[in-house]
Amino acid sequence: MATSVKDPYTAVQVTDRVYWVGAIDWGVRDFHGYATQRGSTYNAYLVLADKIALVDTVKAPFVGELLARIGSVVDPGRIDYVISNHAEMDHSGGLPEVLAAARPEKVFASTLGVKALSEHFSLPSEVTAVKDGESLSLGGATLHFVEARMLHWPDSMMTYLAEDRVLLSNDAFGMHLASSRRFADEIEAATLEREAARYYANILLPLSPLVGKLLEKVGKLGIAIEVVAPSHGPIWRKDSGRVVDWYAGWAAGKANRKAVVAYDSMWQSTAAMARAIGDGLAAAGVETRVMPLRESHRSDVATELLQAGALLVGSPTLNNGVFPTVADALSYLKGLKPRNLVGAAFGSYGWSGEAVGQIEEALREMKVEPASEGLRVKYVPDRESLSECSALGRRVAEHIHA
Repeated sequence: MATSVKDPYTAVQVTDRVYWVGAIDWGVRDFHGYATQRGSTYNAYLVLADKIALVDTVKAPFVGELLARIGSVVDPGRIDYVISNHAEMDHSGGLPEVLAAARPEKVFASTLGVKALSEHFSLPSEVTAVKDGESLSLGGATLHFVEARMLHWPDSMMTYLAEDRVLLSNDAFGMHLASSRRFADEIEAATLEREAARYYANILLPLSPLVGKLLEKVGKLGIAIEVVAPSHGPIWRKDSGRVVDWYAGWAAGKANRKAVVAYDSMWQSTAAMARAIGDGLAAAGVETRVMPLRESHRSDVATELLQAGALLVGSPTLNNGVFPTVADALSYLKGLKPRNLVGAAFGSYGWSGEAVGQIEEALREMKVEPASEGLRVKYVPDRESLSECSALGRRVAEHIHA
């Protein structure tokens, strides 16, 4: 007797009306320049009422997985509405294929989302703009739209399902974490906080003032939120306020008595300086991360800086300039706009020694407050030089705003 073959991809029920129908990307290791060692998910959500709505799609290579998960709940042809919270390709890449399969009555996006989607694709359906605060009735359920401009694209918005108290938060409150478990309460707490911090530090940190305003805006709406369902990572169905509290703290930019010492070295002279500086910071009671840049990805440095109060950067001089890995990290960090930092530059050199001055200039452009003059050591640091390095660490410790 023949047996029917079932599709391996199934939806996961979140509430009575909401199903996760996204995709798991176990292999992605880079996202916007930061290392995603744990992979990611592209979350899309199916909302069932008299009318059926799909909120977001997935990255294009995973659209088959999305359609299969939808098909485990309803025929994709029964989808009435598609909502695009964000036009970036990890959320909208599957949109053309989904529209071809589902042929929905309408497609909705923010005003700027309509423009962005038209510039990305030649879609078979016209996209209807929804404004901040507008609602869409599904018959027995209502979707409310909340603009979240520049978090982290101009078109970004969130969708709130009032009846189930679910906030489909798009790129806010998420993380890049591939897992067979869909819910945050099924995952180790330390992993959640670490990956949420990595995501915030590397994606949302430069937008912290806007994050603060969004949290204030949502608070003023007076909506009850029981489930936070982001576009990446696990869904918060219990204690969803925890991730909101983390965001509030990170957006405030409060510095701790913590220092990051990031450096590279050719012949271990700058490395010896970094270790001595780290020892001086630690002796002054500062939590210290000494991070050699050949072993520490720039996104790891950004994550450690999220709640730090000091950044010290060291480099040898190579070709009258900063060592390549150091230049890379400085360029990346400058774009993330970390706040409330003090810092200093250091490095070993042979005959010209321009690197320290160039690092100081980069730190000034990042608005890092100088806590000490830069320290240069010719060739190999001796005992006296290492003592000066330790003293530099202690001086910086005195200036940390925490």
